[in-house]
Amino acid sequence: MVSVVVVYHSGYGHTARQAQAVATGANAILMAISNEGNLSEAEWATLDAADAIIMGSPTYMGMVSWQFKKFADASSKQWFSQKWKNKIAAGFTNSATMNGDKLSTLHYLFTLAMQHSMIWAGTGLMPSNSKAAQRNDVNYVGSFSGAMSVSPSDASPDEMLPGDLETAKQFGKRVAEVAAQWVAGRK
Repeated sequence: MVSVVVVYHSGYGHTARQAQAVATGANAILMAISNEGNLSEAEWATLDAADAIIMGSPTYMGMVSWQFKKFADASSKQWFSQKWKNKIAAGFTNSATMNGDKLSTLHYLFTLAMQHSMIWAGTGLMPSNSKAAQRNDVNYVGSFSGAMSVSPSDASPDEMLPGDLETAKQFGKRVAEVAAQWVAGRK
């Protein structure tokens, strides 16, 4: 059994709902970064002990939230001692528009993972990109590098589309499977 942690910040609840779906798929520990950008010492220890870390943030102005960035900067202690080296890493994000520059956020998460010498896992999901595709299909947004969801600015977290949440769940499952293969191969 592998240990997977989903660490995320959510400003309005949409990314929290996405994080829950990812955690359900991965059978993971769900860890929220506080509105001040902090984690407890026990939470840092849980991250250090995990086999895989899935990171999530809303996309604000083409980037992670400042709270997530504070967490990322604080992870320099782990970076210095390479505590997260060779852990599986993955990421997800949410914004109000179909594009919303979500890929910039995923690139940031990828870069953070690479600085920690982690191994990145993408979605492993084919996009729903035919004429018959419907907005509620899995991976309708079409991301390979990490899970993306769209929550219109006037929609509540309860109004998130089932297709985006299913995408998050399948993404979490894939990351857990990749982590299990990685851990088994290292033994």
